Amino acid sequence: MKVAKKFIIFGRVQGVGFRYFAARVANRLGLVGYVKNNWDGTVEAYAIGEPTALDEFQHLLAQGPASARVTKLFATDEPLAKHTKDFMIE
Repeated sequence: MKVAKKFIIFGRVQGVGFRYFAARVANRLGLVGYVKNNWDGTVEAYAIGEPTALDEFQHLLAQGPASARVTKLFATDEPLAKHTKDFMIE
């Protein structure tokens, strides 16, 4: 059963390739959704997939790419967006 989660990632996460890292990981895990920079310096990701894939995605987002420094990550359960078919960088 597919579920959806939103992740807000804090730290040095903009300008370090974080969105591209998240998209590569999401595609590898078979997730759909999006990742984007927020005006406050955080990165937001919304993903739909199997719960185990979302758990792995969260774990990898908490690490980030080598050039990033994640200080905290919030995850919330979200409703499924029906129009989402790919994982996109916004």
